[in-house]
Amino acid sequence: MNFEKITNYLNSLEAEGIPSIDCMIYKDHELVYRHFNGFADSAKTKRMKGNELYLMFSATKLITMTAALQLAEKNKLDLDKPVSDYLPAYSNLKVQEENQVVSAQKVLLVRHLLSMQSGLNYDLERPGILRVLREKGQQASTQELVNSLIETPLKFEPGEHFEYSLSHDVVGAIIEVVSGMSLGEYFSENIFKPLEMKDTFFAKPMNENERLATQYTYDDEKHVASEMEMSCCYQLSESYESGGAGLISCVEDYGKFADTLACGGVSAKGIRILKEDTIDLMRTNMLGEVQRDELAKNMGRVGYGYGCGVQMLMEPEKCGAKAPVGIFGWDGAAGALVIMDPINHISLAYAQHVRGCGYGYSTVHPMLRDLLYID
Repeated sequence: MNFEKITNYLNSLEAEGIPSIDCMIYKDHELVYRHFNGFADSAKTKRMKGNELYLMFSATKLITMTAALQLAEKNKLDLDKPVSDYLPAYSNLKVQEENQVVSAQKVLLVRHLLSMQSGLNYDLERPGILRVLREKGQQASTQELVNSLIETPLKFEPGEHFEYSLSHDVVGAIIEVVSGMSLGEYFSENIFKPLEMKDTFFAKPMNENERLATQYTYDDEKHVASEMEMSCCYQLSESYESGGAGLISCVEDYGKFADTLACGGVSAKGIRILKEDTIDLMRTNMLGEVQRDELAKNMGRVGYGYGCGVQMLMEPEKCGAKAPVGIFGWDGAAGALVIMDPINHISLAYAQHVRGCGYGYSTVHPMLRDLLYID
């Protein structure tokens, strides 16, 4: 890879209205590239130091999927069991069919949650959530709120379609049930401590940490970023831990995590968090043709499949990718990106703190993906 080209490209993003960038690349456990640039505040008084914290939003899902697959390795979680075996509230599900609500004809399986084929959506104003928050306030727990999601009928029969949703928040609740620990405790004991991810935690309360980089919202037409409130709407209460979008972290921590998965599940210090076969399962496409079309149409992921919470490149020629078949990863609502290549043992962790930046997904992320393979 050509590090000069990567640096020049990252530095060019300031002209596109992206106030700061933070990037780390590993190969075979060796940190081969580190670059950060810009300012951590809107007044441009704090130059980036490289230790900034970010709301990771959906990059959280990579951690949640790793935790779920750890439990599957231990035979404590079965991907082909009904969700109701772990969360009884998910028995007797209803489905919205045009103008009527009917009983679900298909069983909602754990794997439907992992692959975003559950029939849930990302509506945070659904009646169940509002009811629990009204009754329990900031004490509303992960399991209480997750159990309330199915008070709204599913949008479709489990397995029939792909829709990005609160599915991984449900997986977080299942992890709590299976492990007997809170989601944060499980992450800490089984992922963060083994990998020495010292600056990764759930966003509650987030405003008290001075290392948090300013968060922005983006105008895709003008390529201008404006400061916005530091908030994570997916953390529904102080007691809730969102397996889909709740973590705060830094590039250094996610770099260690990505390097571990890119190198067969073993960290630079020899700590195994997943088996290599399990990582292969994680990055195996779980979508049929209809669902892959929905992934491409609704999320712009042309040429990709979707496995256990990750996209994997299946047809590079369809999206003009320079990267090889099989690389996998995911991103977040403020522009975080994690890419892993288990064949060449290459990984990239990238962060910016800009919400609503379509330019990030359509242009920045694909360019960073391809620059990994351009000499």
